[in-house]
Amino acid sequence: MPRLRKVITEEEKTVADGGAWERRSLLRGAAMVAGAAAAAPLLGGAGKAHAGGGDADALFNAGKFEQAGRAYEEILKKDPTNLRAARQRGYVGLLANKFPEAEKYLTMALKLAPDDKETNTLLGDCYIRQDKFSLSVPRWQAAGEESYAKWFAAVGGDAYQIHGDIGRVKWKQMDPEPLVEVSVNGGPPKLFSFYTGAGWLGMSARVAKEAGVRPVHKERVEFEGQIFWSYYGVLDSFKLGGIELRNVPVNWSEAESAEDEPPRTSDGLIGTWVFYHLLTTFDYAGQWLILSRPTPEASRKVRADAARAGTKPLPLWMSRDHDLSSLGSIAGSGPRVVGVNFGGKGGEAAAGMPGEVAKQLGIRTDYDRPIETAAHSHPTVTYPCYPDKIRLGDAVANQVYSEMDPTMPVNVPFPYGPGYDAIGHFAHCFFKPFNITLDFTNMNLYIARGKAT
Repeated sequence: MPRLRKVITEEEKTVADGGAWERRSLLRGAAMVAGAAAAAPLLGGAGKAHAGGGDADALFNAGKFEQAGRAYEEILKKDPTNLRAARQRGYVGLLANKFPEAEKYLTMALKLAPDDKETNTLLGDCYIRQDKFSLSVPRWQAAGEESYAKWFAAVGGDAYQIHGDIGRVKWKQMDPEPLVEVSVNGGPPKLFSFYTGAGWLGMSARVAKEAGVRPVHKERVEFEGQIFWSYYGVLDSFKLGGIELRNVPVNWSEAESAEDEPPRTSDGLIGTWVFYHLLTTFDYAGQWLILSRPTPEASRKVRADAARAGTKPLPLWMSRDHDLSSLGSIAGSGPRVVGVNFGGKGGEAAAGMPGEVAKQLGIRTDYDRPIETAAHSHPTVTYPCYPDKIRLGDAVANQVYSEMDPTMPVNVPFPYGPGYDAIGHFAHCFFKPFNITLDFTNMNLYIARGKAT
């Protein structure tokens, strides 16, 4: 989910990760990546490459990121002043958390165009993923993200300090969203949900007040015609089972008018920023959240356990500071980029997809039963559809209920999307028979049937 903005137009309405997170029930398609690319190359492979930058862009749009990176490098050898090639090559590195590569080419792009908002945003993201918050501040300022700049300027010392080696937290419920018990600043247990379609750690204003968290910045924002105050702070301690994180950026919000304060189903929301600091297992089958210190030894054990079980690693990519993608297939599409959303109020659909994808793949769609809903705070109508098979690695579901949105494009460019094609996303319901481990150091996803061992 994109972050809430201070100035909101009809074209820019977004949902707050930490601010209005209780409204996520509206967002059936929240993490669906989208855009303006033609469906034919999306469903038929990378397509023919064109000369010059079009070659690299075609590969990138098709999710052939390594090949695209090499193609952008070839462009830069011939034209070192090509801003797009430098920026895109840096973005390729950032998608896979290859920080030296990302910094090298994004810095090159920054020198070519110091005021370019996209370059500054990508480089700011690159720095915060490495907890280099002070280095990110001028980048957010240049990108026009004043709240981020003030927030991260206040993060002193080492952020996300990990204490403990492993935390196992039993889910208190599965639906409509998973809930787990956490401790905030050493206080009594609180019920938090989690969702990788969100970025930062969010909590209610009540929990923030009880924990004694003071805002380092606040802003007045509008969401769906209501006025909220969004607050940014730094939490001393956040504990999940045997794992404690210290010095953690946190956000909370409250309605300007008490009568506009929406009901809350949990005390807070854990987003991807927390999970990418750890070796994270979403054990849907066993209903456990398992968090480990991301040591080389822990990564080797995950790989070894997966190899013994015959599970092959899938690639993991992260865009827009929190959105996760991997390789999957829908209705015989072959391996294509798909969004993967863990947690959240996912509803009954195992997958979601643009209408054009459902049409191109001949997926049976029930147009007699429209679903009036919303995505990214915009009203939309989706339809039930039933792909014969959806697959993520060896995880397969047959004839499972999904949804398609006829207004959802295939590729949304910066700043509202990742800028590459995706055939859809796999949601909470799909993962229920499986356990999934995310290794953010090596950017691998492991999925296996049954409970985690």
